[in-house]
Amino acid sequence: MDDIRLLPATLLRMARQYARKLWVRVVAMGLLAVVSLGLAQLAGIWLPEEIRGRVNGASVDRLLDIIANAMLAVTIFSMTVMVTVYRSSSTQWTPRVHQLIMQDKTTQKTLAAFIGAYVYALVAIVMREVAVFGDDHAFVVFWVTVLVLVFVVVNLVRWVLHLQTFGSLLDTTRQVEDITTRQFKERLKTPCLGANPLPDDLPEELQPICAKQSGYVQHIYPEGLNAAAKRFDVDLYLTQAVGSFVFLNQPLVWVGGVWDAKAEDDDSSEGLSSLIRDHVIIGDLRTYDQDPRFGLIVMGEMASKALSPGINDPGTAIDVITRIGRILSSYWTEEDNEESPELSRLYVPPLSPADLIEDGYSALARDGAALVEVQQHLQATLGGLMRHPDVGLAKAAEHAARRYLVRAMRSLPFEDDRAELRSSAHADVRRNVPKSTAPGDHD
Repeated sequence: MDDIRLLPATLLRMARQYARKLWVRVVAMGLLAVVSLGLAQLAGIWLPEEIRGRVNGASVDRLLDIIANAMLAVTIFSMTVMVTVYRSSSTQWTPRVHQLIMQDKTTQKTLAAFIGAYVYALVAIVMREVAVFGDDHAFVVFWVTVLVLVFVVVNLVRWVLHLQTFGSLLDTTRQVEDITTRQFKERLKTPCLGANPLPDDLPEELQPICAKQSGYVQHIYPEGLNAAAKRFDVDLYLTQAVGSFVFLNQPLVWVGGVWDAKAEDDDSSEGLSSLIRDHVIIGDLRTYDQDPRFGLIVMGEMASKALSPGINDPGTAIDVITRIGRILSSYWTEEDNEESPELSRLYVPPLSPADLIEDGYSALARDGAALVEVQQHLQATLGGLMRHPDVGLAKAAEHAARRYLVRAMRSLPFEDDRAELRSSAHADVRRNVPKSTAPGDHD
């Protein structure tokens, strides 16, 4: 394809991103309402005369008035609930969970359904007033309106059931776990987004393409990057992973091969630098897309917030520990896989098991160091991860368990608590942590 920005894989990734936005669903539902009225107009032309007269226009007008009045009130109420939940969740759990709740599918579908029904009723009333829909089309419009009412009732029932748990701690942690698990498994299918793993030592004589703004790397379109590399016959080394913070003029991508950066026109939209920056999206916030580490960080923040003196909820921290452990249990790498990656001109940093464990557990391990029940569950979970078939994850879990155990032993003033905690740790961890570790001890 001539235009790298219009690659099917890139367009599909963009479509998935836009599909999570509320306004996209609302616009789509509004357009569907208008299209349904147009189809009703066409269907009315082909109906026999004896069927058209079975429903009068007054019946249709009453139903349309009911929908228009009810949907306006229900939509305002739903928006109020949504905003309240957004604010309360940010205050109670962590502000980083706000953007996830904003992408709640049930909420978006329900609001889109209500607004779509409202648009349908308004457009139908206008068309009735200007005589586009006369009484001879009342039969078709009546039954289409009945279907809209059924659609509204189904969404209303689903919305009421959803409100029973919407914004609660259990529902929020489950949402974070679900999206993190989904992004985690998707990333593990293509550990480096389908590209080569970034080597520890980069080749010499590489040329940098620097960022034009400061912010987080929110999204990468690897197919477009690889296509750009093929067009210019170069290799691209992406040193900044998704979720990394880059500063203005910091190297974003390193280019290997024959490429003259000075000869490239900065205003050219088809230059390599321009194509790279168009396919590495930078913004002011981290997102969950392509970034399972961010989900682990958010879960760790929720556990840390639960351990604060104002909340004092160790049970939530324990629940988060097990959820993070369940996510990390799905980690695997194919070290013996000799197949060349699909995106052969692109090099992307792989996930590090040590970073994953630190993202999820470091904050709660520090803030809950003096809570023996939290530390016991943390040691039990890390002990389970030490039995993981992936060697890298098992070693990272052992290293983290040893450090967390030493910190906790020094934070617990009661000797029996220290003994109980030590006995709950894995045997390999206990061998490397002396029994004498106590408050005030130093290495």
